[in-house]
Order: sequence, then C-alpha cells, then structure tokens
Amino acid sequence: MTDTIYSLFENAVMRHKNEIAIIENNRTITFGELSELVDIMACSFPETIRSVGIVMSHRAEMILSILAVLKCGAMYVPAEPAFPTGRIRYMMKEAEVDFILTEKACTDKLEGFELRLTDCEICGIETPAFERKPVQDPEQPAYVLYTSGTTGHPKGVCVTNRNVCHYVRAFGNEFHPKPGDIMLQYSVCSFDIFVEEVFASLLNGAAIAIPSEDDKRDVPSLMEFVKRHKVTMLSGFPYLLAEMNHLSEIPSSLRLLISGGDVLRGAYVDHLLNQALVYNTYGPSETTVCASYYRCNGGNVLDDGTYPIGRPVKGASIRILDQEGNELPDGETGEICIYGSGVSLGYIGDHEEENKAFVTLEDGNIMYRSGDLGYILPDGDIAFLRRKDTQIMIYGKRVEISEVETRLYQCKNIQQAVVRAFTDEDGLPYMIAYVVPSDSEMKVSSVKKELAEYLTPFMIPEFIVKMPFIPLNTNGKPDTAKLPVVLKAGNF
Repeated sequence: MTDTIYSLFENAVMRHKNEIAIIENNRTITFGELSELVDIMACSFPETIRSVGIVMSHRAEMILSILAVLKCGAMYVPAEPAFPTGRIRYMMKEAEVDFILTEKACTDKLEGFELRLTDCEICGIETPAFERKPVQDPEQPAYVLYTSGTTGHPKGVCVTNRNVCHYVRAFGNEFHPKPGDIMLQYSVCSFDIFVEEVFASLLNGAAIAIPSEDDKRDVPSLMEFVKRHKVTMLSGFPYLLAEMNHLSEIPSSLRLLISGGDVLRGAYVDHLLNQALVYNTYGPSETTVCASYYRCNGGNVLDDGTYPIGRPVKGASIRILDQEGNELPDGETGEICIYGSGVSLGYIGDHEEENKAFVTLEDGNIMYRSGDLGYILPDGDIAFLRRKDTQIMIYGKRVEISEVETRLYQCKNIQQAVVRAFTDEDGLPYMIAYVVPSDSEMKVSSVKKELAEYLTPFMIPEFIVKMPFIPLNTNGKPDTAKLPVVLKAGNF
C-alpha cells in the first residue's frame, strides 16, 4: 500500500464501506458514501492542481473537500472564515493556491482568487462520466498550516503525505481506534488537532462527529452533543479539559481524553482521571501533530504542577541537546530536538533563517530543533520547561511576540511598541503591549481594530499600556523590569 493519505483512506473504505464515517446532528455519511462524494468533487477539478485553499465552515463538505484535494495529489491550505482578511490573503498568495474551496458567506474576503463554492448538499456537481485515478506520491505535500512567524508574517509549515501516514500509525499504536469509536471533530481546521481528529480517526476506521456552532457555545452543550452521539474520543487544548474537570461527570461513552497544544496541569484533570484515559501530548506543527505521549492515569505531576510530555511516539525519537548539538545527560536542561518520520519539509516561502531549525544530519536524516527547553526524568520520560525564545502559547496556539510588535509599529499614531508576555494566576501566558503614541489622537480601540485586520484574536495583546517613553537598560534594550505589569486573574 502506497504511503499516502488517500491510499489509507481507500483501504479504510474497502474495510468499512457500510460503516459510519461522519456524524452530524441531521445526517450521517458512511465510508462508501464519503468516497463517492470525494470522487465527484475530485473529478470537477482541473486535470492538474498543486495547491488548493480551504475556507469553509466545519461540516462534512469540508472533510470531503480536503480528501478530494489529496486524491488529486495536491496540498490543501486551510484558513478559518473568521480569520482577518489580510491574513487569509497573505496565506493564499504565498501558498500560490490554484483556487479556493469556499462558501457564499466567505466570498467577500476572497476577492481576486478563483473560487469554487461548496454550499449545497452534494457540492452541486453531477456524477462524472469518467474515473479520476488518485495520485500516489508519499513525498507530495499534504497541507500547509500557518503559525506565527518572527518575520512579522505568518509562516507556513509544509507537511507531506508520508508525515501524516506516520502519525496515523503512531496514533493507532497508542490509542487503538477502531470501528465503533467516534472522535469529536471540535478543533479548527488550521491547527494540528484537526489533523489528529480527522485523519488519525478515519484512516483507522473510526468515525468523526462534527458539532454545530450552537453545540459548541459552552461545555455543557458540547457534552450534550458528545452524549447524544456516543462520542468515545476527544482531543483538545488543556483548557477544554479543565472546564470538563469541573463537571459532576462526563458522558460515559468517553474512553479517551487527549490534551495537546500547551502544558497540562494536574489540577486541570484530577477529577477526570477516574472517568477516562487521559493523555498529555507534545509536538510542534513542524513534526506533524505529536512527537510524544504521556499517560496521566497512574502518572505523576512534576514539582511545577504540570505533567511530563512522556516518550516519543512510534517512528520518532527525541534527544535533549545543548547549543552546540551535543546530547546532554539525563536531568540536564537543553533543547528538545525531534527526529523521525514526522519531521516535515519546513516552511514555504522566504523563511531561510527559520528553516535553519531543520538540520540535515550526516546520515541524511533531518532533525528539528524545537526551540523548547526540557530534560529527561529519571524514569526516561521528558519534562517540558518553556520556550527559549520569544514564542509563547496563547490558548494552545503559538504566537511570535516579534510578529505582534511588527504589526503594532504599522499602526498609525504609534511611535514605539514593545510586547511582553506574562503569566496569570494559573500560570497561563498573556501579552501586554507598551506603546508610545505619536500624537494625542491614539485610541486603544482603534489600535486593536487595526491589529485585527492581520492578527487573529488570540494574537492581540489583552492589555495596551500607554507610555511616555520605553525605558532602556544599559545595553540599549527595553528594560522589562521597569515596565508596569497589569495583573490578570486566572480562569480555573
């Protein structure tokens, strides 16, 4: 079997043709039906395509659109419809998309691009009179996910079919998804958890259940959806698990809870441990979803209140290195470096400096220097400490502080800007922007509105502090110790 996403999907269809693949409130789609819809859509595309944008609401049509693109040997470039217009346009232009699969409600953000609408039930396409054979190239890029970049622009991580197939096997090896299992498809399409929810489930024969926006309005509503559709697996940010932790009980159908995207604290899941399997996971987008797993049931919380990130997934290895690339003894702090089948192609576009994090070794394999600090515990598990640079995690998503600063400098009425990260009472990061106005007309509301044209909501600093000047230290750099701190209460 060729190591491509679509070949694994074909295999799943052959084995589970009449079993449910996608569940929504008002309809279900079997693997066989999903395959037929994918074929219909794929045959409507031009004969040769390389890159296709996906700007759609979360529903079955999004999943079949992605699979149709992959069948043609192209890569998909996802963006949430709620993303700022400037950000979507930047992503689609850099990825050089041939066209964008979207809906009528999103077209006002996509002027200048070729669009194909997917609003109707079966994509409004007649059953084709010919068969489109899938392109099977394991090294073909499967998708580009955009993360915050140090250059002032987002950077797109290019992940191959082989990378994703590696992770599907790693997920299957640890969590044993099977027909009858149902994964909640809760994450946005532009984040790694989506890849886990969709591909690691469907390609292993499990179904996915897609809640409506109304189902997602709060945790009790989401749990009602989970209960109604007998969802068995849930993958999400630690903050979702923390909210579930406050419930008197969770739906009995849930057997597996996976936390990813940020540190998992013991206090977030202490009431969940006796109700389901709980895992903490770790892995940058650059290494395809997760590079390590840690089973929290029967595990131990570290002195700082967080769980370890565990051990490498199947097909990956992790070493702790110093700045010169030497492996450090267990217990010593260094950079978390990842090897194996999950290491992606790197960043598309002009990101030469940032691509240096991908290091080609003497044996031809590639290592990814994560920029995260950690150490190996006596039992062999890995502990995550923090970033070694200016990158932080806000609501489980990476933010380069330098990108936020760059955008602030582009706002009118701002002469100087410095952004710093702090932690609230629960130890979660938030940002404060310190700005020197160029005139008295500056308004915080106007600044945030300008930022919102290019930055997603979690990238906009929670607090903006007006300063007469930015204090500097003896090295001529902003003196963080002299900047006033706006304290923030915790949420949990």
